[in-house]
Amino acid sequence: MDRRSLLAGGIALPALGLSSGAWAMDDDPYWRGIAAQFTPPADVIQLENGNWGMMPRPVFAAYQEQLARVNRDTSFYARRGLTKDLVAVRDQAAAAMGVGPDELVLTRNATEALETLILGYNRLQPGDAVLIADLDYDSAQACMASLVRTRGVQLVKIALPEPASRQGLIDAYAAALAANPRLKLILLTHLSHRTGLVLPVREIAALARAQGADVIVDAAHSWCQIDFAVPDLDCDFVAINGHKWLGAPLGVGFLHVRKAALGKIDRHPANAAGGPDTLFSKVHLGTYDFAASLTVPAALAFQQAIGGAHRAARLRALRDRWVARSRQVEGIEVLTPDDPASHGAITSFRVRGVTSSEANARLAARLLDQHRIFTVHRDGIAAGACVRVTPALFNSMADMDRLAGALPDIVGFARG
Repeated sequence: MDRRSLLAGGIALPALGLSSGAWAMDDDPYWRGIAAQFTPPADVIQLENGNWGMMPRPVFAAYQEQLARVNRDTSFYARRGLTKDLVAVRDQAAAAMGVGPDELVLTRNATEALETLILGYNRLQPGDAVLIADLDYDSAQACMASLVRTRGVQLVKIALPEPASRQGLIDAYAAALAANPRLKLILLTHLSHRTGLVLPVREIAALARAQGADVIVDAAHSWCQIDFAVPDLDCDFVAINGHKWLGAPLGVGFLHVRKAALGKIDRHPANAAGGPDTLFSKVHLGTYDFAASLTVPAALAFQQAIGGAHRAARLRALRDRWVARSRQVEGIEVLTPDDPASHGAITSFRVRGVTSSEANARLAARLLDQHRIFTVHRDGIAAGACVRVTPALFNSMADMDRLAGALPDIVGFARG
């Protein structure tokens, strides 16, 4: 292997020199080197990395430095240099996403970005319809449902097909559009936090656009978990998280609006009327954790040193390792298809016939108590609750083998 180094946030990472099959090797030194940049808990296999991501060591060090700076210099810095530095952060993030700097603004998380987009969308009339699906994020569904009361619209909710395929997902949204000619706004979750299913957003958005409907994309879990640029989605409105797969500190998110669609989102009510109609006018953060946002360049540097395609392939390989073995376990249902375009790291499983939230919470507890494997149960899926497995870059193939080896016990426990 080529041991030349790439620099990420002051830490030298080994250069990538992998054979075609190295993504699935147990002991590849490159990925051991990447894993060494993280400090996961020592007494448990952490396979619940979807809540938020762990900062690698160089990013955590950068955050500590920025936190010390903000704490030390307070308003002397805030009133003299902070805005310029935050604009530079925004510009770097926009370049990494492939969008214009005036088409991106910082938020505190993707939920805040989604709330801004959904509640600020101003093209709805009484009698119009808005669409959500069972795999969408709970708070985003709630925001869409609130439009029934505030805008007088009809709420349409669909259950996505299970098992899913890309064409089946396109067909499900096409059928909803055909059945609801007054659909004007659709929420699409690019990569579901419930099951890990990846939607063919670009194709669905094209169908919506042909009917005069706009799409708001929840990309909280997809950016830096799978490899894509935001323009690949071909959507006007996208909410993105920075503290999940980018590995930035908690409290970092992004809101993207294409320049041509800026007028479809209202100014934030906390911003004075009459100012410039820019994307900055659509959000209002007040005083927040500036150090977290200032750490974004370090997180970008770490991820860019690995490379988006390499990172996505490794995360899929970790997922594929346990999924391939689990498909041989009688009674285990894997909820995400094996098509590489339809999943990333996250994949959920269900013991056949075990669909209650309470039962799946017990299964996750069994994995932790008996096997020292931490996962989480997810509900809200039309076909029933499940257990979500979310590996990260610090996980090894041995971790995934431990999970697969525990699944026969989980089936027996569920049926015992």
